[in-house]
Amino acid sequence: MRSRFDHDLEKLNSELIEMGNLIESSIEAAVTALKTKNVQLANRVVEGDKEVNAMEREIEDLCLKLILQQQPVARDLRMISAALKMITDMERIGDQASDISEITIRLSNEKYLKELVHIPQMADATIKMVRDSIDAFVKRDIALAESVIKYDDVVDNLFDVVKTELIGYIRNSTDSSEQAIDFMMIAKYFERIGDHAQNIAEWVYYAIKGDHYTQE
Repeated sequence: MRSRFDHDLEKLNSELIEMGNLIESSIEAAVTALKTKNVQLANRVVEGDKEVNAMEREIEDLCLKLILQQQPVARDLRMISAALKMITDMERIGDQASDISEITIRLSNEKYLKELVHIPQMADATIKMVRDSIDAFVKRDIALAESVIKYDDVVDNLFDVVKTELIGYIRNSTDSSEQAIDFMMIAKYFERIGDHAQNIAEWVYYAIKGDHYTQE
C-alpha cells in the first residue's frame, strides 16, 4: 500500500513540475510578446491557458484520489493539501499571463510611450519565484521556500518604480494616458503573479513545518 502511495506522490511531484513549467513558459512568452509586439505569440499564451486549467483539474483529481483512497498520515496529508492550494495559485498565474497577452494584442499597433525596462525585470523576478517555489516543494527545501517569500519584495519594489513612472506620464500627457493605464495593468498583473508565487512558497512552508509562515 505504501509503495503505491509513494508512486502516486511521485506522480504528483512530476505533474506539479509540469504545471510549473507551463506557467513559467506562459510568463516568458507573455513578456516576449509584449516586448516584440508579437500578436501570434500573445495569442498562443491566451490559448495555452486552457492547458493550464486542464492540468489544474488533473492534479486536483490526483490529490483527492490520494486523500480518499490512501488515507495519508498527517505529514503526507499536509503535502497533498498544500498541493491543492498551490495549483489554485498556479492556475491564477496562467490567467494573469493570458490577461497580459490580451493587452499586448490590443497595443500591438501602437508605438510604446517608452522603452520597456522594469516590466521585463518584473517578469524575470516572477519566473524565478515560480521556479523556486515549485523546486522547494519537490525538494522539501524550507530555506528555498523562505527565500521565495522574501523575494516578493523585489517584485513589489519594481512595481512601485513602474507605477510612479506611469503616473508621471498620465499627469503630463493626455495623449499617452490610456496606454500608460494599460501598462499599469500589465505591471499589476506581474505584481499579482509575484503574490501568487509567494502564496505557493508559503504553502510549501506549511507542508514542511506544519504551521504557517510569519514574517519576523
